[in-house]
Amino acid sequence: MSRPLSKIAPDWWDYTTLDPDLLADAARLSVDDLYDLSRPGFQVDFYDTLEEFYLAEALEYIRAWRAATPDRPAGICGPIGPTEQLPLVARLVNELGLNLKDAHFWGMDEWYLEGRAAPPDHPLSFERADRELCFGRIRPELAMPEANLHFPGADPTEYERSWDGVRCMVMQGGQGEIKHWAFNDPVRREPPYEAAPPTPEEYGRLGTRVVELHPMTLIQNARTSGGGQLALVPTHAITVGPRQTWQAECVSIWHAGTHDNPFGQRLTALMISKGIADSSVPMSLLANHPNVRFSYYRPGIGTCDTEMH
Repeated sequence: MSRPLSKIAPDWWDYTTLDPDLLADAARLSVDDLYDLSRPGFQVDFYDTLEEFYLAEALEYIRAWRAATPDRPAGICGPIGPTEQLPLVARLVNELGLNLKDAHFWGMDEWYLEGRAAPPDHPLSFERADRELCFGRIRPELAMPEANLHFPGADPTEYERSWDGVRCMVMQGGQGEIKHWAFNDPVRREPPYEAAPPTPEEYGRLGTRVVELHPMTLIQNARTSGGGQLALVPTHAITVGPRQTWQAECVSIWHAGTHDNPFGQRLTALMISKGIADSSVPMSLLANHPNVRFSYYRPGIGTCDTEMH
């Protein structure tokens, strides 16, 4: 039986092509139901205040960097979205006097413009945001060596090589409305994927690469970063691949309730908990990762009740 066309963009795969019964099951989940989705390899945590939520997110950086030694360097792969944790990370490093000479950081993704990664002076540059919100605020005597800061480029060779021999303790991220981590979006519904999206095994073999972004991702980034100016949002980006994701010891996803809606926050947790991996919902592929953690801001979970406004 053929799968339905997307209700968002018929030329693409996305979560609206899933079995309607699965979508209905996700919408019915209460907050308590979300807590009960924890299983070995998948942990669900809740925070009652934004202060505690973003502090806990920032502390993942500190724990990863504290573990770094000359013989065993270690680091974290981090997102732009959310960003609220980044100034807290810098403040914690400075207050603790944490020397980052053996620590590493990988940026998750970057915009792709005119055949190359968006330069750091571009107003939407993710590298620029990381430097301005975090690394540029760390005291010089504690700062991470420039060689240990890794940002993806159009040619991913150097970026992918930087993962070898370094312990990535955590890959941290948020969840977009198209249910991606980083810019691992669903693919177009075109050969050879007219009848079905890539299998989890196919998608899982992808490395860091240039990707075309799903229309929903363009709309979301226009809303969150450009005041709705869709024409300003690049159509392509460079994203860390599933292959690097599986090199991370833990994948930690933070749901503040601002980057995805109540339904999306439920759907991916349900699919990961039940081992339902489908590349039309890229986040669900984390069902196959051995150590995944979802952290929710409890007031941001909302409900899926029908309500007219």
